[in-house]
Order: sequence, then structure tokens, then C-alpha cells
Amino acid sequence: MVVRRLLTILIAAAVIAATGLGYLYLNRPGPDAPGGIAIGGPIHLTDQDGRKFDSASLAGKPYAVFFGYTHCPDVCPTTLSDIAQATAEIGDKAKDFTTLFVTVDPERDTAAVLKEYMSNFTTKAIGLTGTPDEVAAAAKEFRVYYKKVPTSDGGYSMDHTAVLYLIDRHGEFHGIISYAEDHDAYVRKIKEVLAD
Repeated sequence: MVVRRLLTILIAAAVIAATGLGYLYLNRPGPDAPGGIAIGGPIHLTDQDGRKFDSASLAGKPYAVFFGYTHCPDVCPTTLSDIAQATAEIGDKAKDFTTLFVTVDPERDTAAVLKEYMSNFTTKAIGLTGTPDEVAAAAKEFRVYYKKVPTSDGGYSMDHTAVLYLIDRHGEFHGIISYAEDHDAYVRKIKEVLAD
């Protein structure tokens, strides 16, 4: 009983520590943004069709960026489903709005794996992968925390920052949608970035 309680406390402490580290990493000061927090930057990766992708190709269009992985049990599929539902509700005004799903698990998430995974959500989303260094560079631009966590079955999961970054048509960071925000918040925030 005591061992079980101690184990529960240690697990809770580890989760809190990981969340705190992710928050601190996300909010590291930078020179370019209001309040000294620079978030966002160029993304140079490989898309789900195996083609080189440059975020400069989205110039003049607002978009969202989410860092996740295809083996994610809940946060990633929920976020992709939520944004697909919100943009469907917004309708034609969101026709040029794209979601970039950047894997934090390039070891497993090849272009082919991403293509199959992304087909479950919306055609307005692009799965992106790359070398570990390329993924790390993209994550650094967005102050994203991620870490491989071994599991008891010999595999692993990924801890990662779970927010959706909204980028305006000028390529500037507009704001975030946090995990598990309600549908109305998704619709409102996407409408705001579309109008910016």
C-alpha cells in the first residue's frame, strides 16, 4: 500500500516536472516577439508525399502547426479531429487554412506512415517528417519540448508540448489553442487568425 502510494506520488511528480520543463522551454526569452518571447520560424522538412517542404510556400495564408506523433494515444488524434471539425464549421472562409503536423518521432514516422495517418483526418493537413536534426530545428523555432520515454513493453512513447500554434498570413505567431479547449474556442481562435 505504501509502495503503491509512493509510486503514484513519484509518477505525478515526474509528470509535473515534465510539464514545467516544457513550459519553461516554450517560454524562453527571444528577441523578436512581444514580451521577448520569439515563437515560430521557418520549417524545412519532408512532407507525407516524400517531397521537400518549406513553410515559405504558405506565404500569404494563415496556418496552424502542431508537434506530435502517430503512435500518440489521445492528444494528437484529438487535436487533429478538433481542428478538422472547426475548419469544416467555418466553411469557405477556412479554405486556405492548413494544419502542419510535425512529427517528434521521425524514427517511426516516415512519410508513408504519416500519409496513412493523416488520411484519417482532413485533406487540409500536411504531415511532416525529417532527420532527427531537422525535426529538432523545427521544434526549437517553436520552443517545443519533446522527449522519448521508454515503456514497460520495451517500446517507447513521446512526451511533447501539446499546443496548436496559430500563424497569421504574414508568417507571424498569432497565438495558441491549448489541448482540450472546447469546440467554440477552436472556431473563435481560427476565425481570429483568418481575419488577422
